[in-house]
Amino acid sequence: MPRRHYLITYDVSDDKRRTRLFDMLEGQGDHAQYSVFFCDLSPAELATLRSAITAIIHHREDQVLILDLGQARHPLDEGLEVLGSPYKPLLRTLVV
Repeated sequence: MPRRHYLITYDVSDDKRRTRLFDMLEGQGDHAQYSVFFCDLSPAELATLRSAITAIIHHREDQVLILDLGQARHPLDEGLEVLGSPYKPLLRTLVV
């Protein structure tokens, strides 16, 4: 199954939970803005990520939005309009 682009953003009231969520998402995608990440995920990775997020957040106080941006066949920045400072995707390299 093909990977898809997702925009994940959050509003978490507690500093400890917010830091845990940030650290987890930082390992999954590109940190675009303070509480915004772009992630390229397979269906299995998305399910795992949802489960991990659910375990971190307080469901009455916090909110996480996951927006499906479509198939990841093309670079995300091809369909991204940016006003102001340009989006600079993180260059990921494989270290063995």
